[in-house]
Amino acid sequence: MTRYLIIAVFLLTSCSVTKTGFSQSLHTTSNRAVKAYNEGVTAFDYLEYDKAETWFRDALAIDKNFYEVYMMLGELYTKQARYNQAAENYQAAVRIDSLIYKPAFFALANAEIKTGDYSNALVHYRTYMNYKGGSEKNRVIAAKDIRNCEFAIGALKNPVPFNPENIGSAINTTDDEYWPSITADGQTFMFTRQSKSGNTHAFNLNSLQEDFYMSILSDSVWGKSVNAGEPLNTSSNEGAQTLSSNGNYMYFTACERPGGMGSCDLYFSAFNEGRWSLPYNLGSPVNSQAWESTPSISADGNLLIFSSNRKGGYGGKDLWYSILGDNGTWSVPVNMGRTINTEGEEMSPFIHFDGTTLYFASDGHPGMGGFDIYMAKMNKDRTWSEPRNLGYPINTFNDDMGLVIETGGQKAYFSSKRNNDTGKDIFFFNLDESLRPTPVSYLKGKVTDKETGNLLKANYELINLSTNKIMARNTTDASGNFLVCLPSGNNYGINISKPGYLFYSENFMFEGQHTAMKPFIKRISLSQAKVGEKITLTNVFYEVDSWELKIESMAELNNLADLLAENKGLIVEIGGFTDSTGTDEHNLVLSEKRAYSVVNYLINKGISADRLKYKGYGNSSPIGDNVTSEGRKLNRRTEARVIGLKK
Repeated sequence: MTRYLIIAVFLLTSCSVTKTGFSQSLHTTSNRAVKAYNEGVTAFDYLEYDKAETWFRDALAIDKNFYEVYMMLGELYTKQARYNQAAENYQAAVRIDSLIYKPAFFALANAEIKTGDYSNALVHYRTYMNYKGGSEKNRVIAAKDIRNCEFAIGALKNPVPFNPENIGSAINTTDDEYWPSITADGQTFMFTRQSKSGNTHAFNLNSLQEDFYMSILSDSVWGKSVNAGEPLNTSSNEGAQTLSSNGNYMYFTACERPGGMGSCDLYFSAFNEGRWSLPYNLGSPVNSQAWESTPSISADGNLLIFSSNRKGGYGGKDLWYSILGDNGTWSVPVNMGRTINTEGEEMSPFIHFDGTTLYFASDGHPGMGGFDIYMAKMNKDRTWSEPRNLGYPINTFNDDMGLVIETGGQKAYFSSKRNNDTGKDIFFFNLDESLRPTPVSYLKGKVTDKETGNLLKANYELINLSTNKIMARNTTDASGNFLVCLPSGNNYGINISKPGYLFYSENFMFEGQHTAMKPFIKRISLSQAKVGEKITLTNVFYEVDSWELKIESMAELNNLADLLAENKGLIVEIGGFTDSTGTDEHNLVLSEKRAYSVVNYLINKGISADRLKYKGYGNSSPIGDNVTSEGRKLNRRTEARVIGLKK
């Protein structure tokens, strides 16, 4: 209620106020000051803030000790987010009379915390809490902000290394740029721009327009950003996007669209042959009649985290997640729990390419005031660690959100308003080591036909060799391109397949490594399933000096069994090869027994024995140097060669 102060004064003085003359309930003896004050209150009630400010200033020119005018100016400036001026006026009122209206200390502290004046805000919140009256809602807010002030004072004394640099004029303009997204290879950058020049789309001439823009990295420099174009951008506003790790699709937020389910919904669009597809609403159960926004998609494309104020949460907006099923539908969203969510609001999630490190914004956890950015790690039991505030000066008294981090875990991007003339810009900085995610490498490949060189659309899957769990499964684009992320610390196998072709496999052994490996860029050739062609079974492993198959081999051997089941005419020879360690006789026997163990596994999987041959080659056909460990590793291999076609 706009005149809460006057009513409170009524209760204290048991007097009345009129707009026509002097009243003892106001702290002035000037009828002229009262008249100006009343005119200001009337303008304030009608939201004519400029007029109200002028009248209140006129009243103070007449009586500089007019308590109620300072309080009304404090409220007016608070509504306009002019918090420094609000604090100055509340302070002036308290200096005149600190006893008449104790809630003034709450209003003063609220203005001070929003300017980063944590020490004074702490004093004034505590003063308010010592007051026995006041609303319970305000006391809860004051208690929370006391914790924020205590945290902020400590954070200011222990800042984290932070040196933001403007990303440059190719992306930033005098308009507002925010919500950055980046692909795993660091080559494609997408963001939201709010144009001050107005909406240029037909049928809409509003003054502001939010659209998606993209920039491509060339020679370590971001190219001139371009509008993503229709149908992704429309006459409505779009924003808060998340790019897939390979940049081939995106999820984003759009509000009040025809056919929408709630005030804001999540949408999907794919990039193919140089343009974005017509976006479609994800529908139920991801979207609801509530508000859904700020999505983040995991690197494997199977986990979608977003913010929503739907029923079942802990506060206003919570973080929820949904899992993509094998049938291509999203599961019923699940609240991320009280460890992440609070009675306040959580939004702007970013699940890093490592799949286990989450960054998000919250105004409910202890912080610097407003929204701060936090980090949490996924535990082995799929729960989350206690969120950690990224600290000052990454977080400030302003709202801080929209952080994304490159695969290597060092370079971070976010938007901030550092210059009133340029508005919000996108900045980057090197993240402090203690706040980094698990480093991630990636495999970026292009699939072709070995014989013709033609580009092939193929299937690929990434397997955690230690657990035999499939980490990612998808299809290349029409040009045979694909990208998979490889977080450090695990061993991975990759399998590329296409009907009518022999599959390709390779492994990446990162177990025990905790630094980012260089990315792998490969051109992968698939051989047609015909006599004379062969597969190197890169992900078949044996115990040392043994023919016993290791558990890490199961996924590869199952793929081989599937290939033979789909191509029932193929007859293959399984060949075993060793390095030069040991005698020739020993290696020949060992390689033959290893080849037989593979044949035996395939027979147990239902492949007819008359389609399977085996032979041990020992070290007779090395492909490595037998001097280095890497060379010997190449020589220790198992191959499947097509030797005939069954009639």
